[in-house]
Amino acid sequence: MLQNTGKLAGCTLFITGASRGIGKAIALKAAKDGANIVIAAKTAQAHPKLPGTIYSAAEEVEAAGGKALACIVDIRDEQQVQDAVKKAVDKFGGIDILVNNASAISLTGTLETPLKKVDLMLGVNLRGTYLTSKLVIPHLLKSRSPHILNLSPPLNLNPVWFKNHTAYTMAKYGMSMCVLGMAEEFRGQIAVNALWPKTAIQTAAMDMLGGEGIGKQCRTSDIMADAAYAVLSRPKDYTGHFLVDEDVLKEEGVKDFDQYAVQPGHPLLPDFFLDEAPENLVEQMEQHGATPAFKPPSSSSSSSGGPIETTFNAIRGVINEDIVKLTQATYQFDLSGQNEGVWFLDLKSGAGRAGQGQPPVKADVVMTMDSGDFSKMFAGKLKPTMAFMSGKLRIKGDMTLALKLEKLMGRMSKL
Repeated sequence: MLQNTGKLAGCTLFITGASRGIGKAIALKAAKDGANIVIAAKTAQAHPKLPGTIYSAAEEVEAAGGKALACIVDIRDEQQVQDAVKKAVDKFGGIDILVNNASAISLTGTLETPLKKVDLMLGVNLRGTYLTSKLVIPHLLKSRSPHILNLSPPLNLNPVWFKNHTAYTMAKYGMSMCVLGMAEEFRGQIAVNALWPKTAIQTAAMDMLGGEGIGKQCRTSDIMADAAYAVLSRPKDYTGHFLVDEDVLKEEGVKDFDQYAVQPGHPLLPDFFLDEAPENLVEQMEQHGATPAFKPPSSSSSSSGGPIETTFNAIRGVINEDIVKLTQATYQFDLSGQNEGVWFLDLKSGAGRAGQGQPPVKADVVMTMDSGDFSKMFAGKLKPTMAFMSGKLRIKGDMTLALKLEKLMGRMSKL
């Protein structure tokens, strides 16, 4: 691990999304120097599936040697950001460093991404980063060692990084464009840089996207914390750089990168937006035992999906966090006939997801039927109970959960 030098002692860091993951790791690294940490995040109460709150993170920061201020902040809300900035300045006398870490992700195509998710990603990643920077910059201009560090990728305009998730790429690159513009605008006054991991980092988001088995292909968040610490320790004229964690640490003399691996010696998965194509990332995940929750559509699957693909496009546009909370089940559809294949509907986590192939977790209900009857069911022309009673549908699993799906189908048929 990169040794602390004490360069951040007494500095105040405002870190968005610092209740868990990479944001918290950066906070704890700086806390070892005796830094002041503003934990600006939404999680005030424990989430059933995600670890940590702003208060538990604050306790860890103080145990590590720093001082903490926990603030409930949705960075899409200007007033909440303003209030947190004011509290930070009142408590610590100013702000020296801003780490824009908070981010939202949905690796879905244009037709599969509900506008609600588009708004969320643009609101958090792009607008939230811009807004927080705008409100913190007046205080950074008064600091002796001012920094903005955005956790965002190099601007790689290869179309492969757009074609499968245009909305997410636009939102994430929005953070990088803030670096591009603000670095030049405040050159000589504030260091503005971007930092991105070379390999996948084990976080709650990666566990969700990569599925079971992804952890051993990842590094821990400590590598990002060490790299961030190195960048934030540099002078303010070090600006306008799009940095990769491993490269930063090599410059600092780090040679042993196995120390950051979840499973030392295991092949590592390259992160998005670098040189590895998305299709290759999926293949590597599967080769080493992971079950990716995202999968770039191949030309064959998109052309052969036909009415089933159209149905699932409609499903993706309807499902949301409220439906997931009400349903809490994963469905698998084994279809025969003209459009045979296996499809899934995960209404158990996040805002839900649906697609072709096996579900990311074991299905609670498996429905076997003709593809033509499947389309009729989701169009409201055939109820699952009637299909089951007539022998057109075979159900394996919890019948109660099957009935919940029938209610969802009824809602869809009205849209």
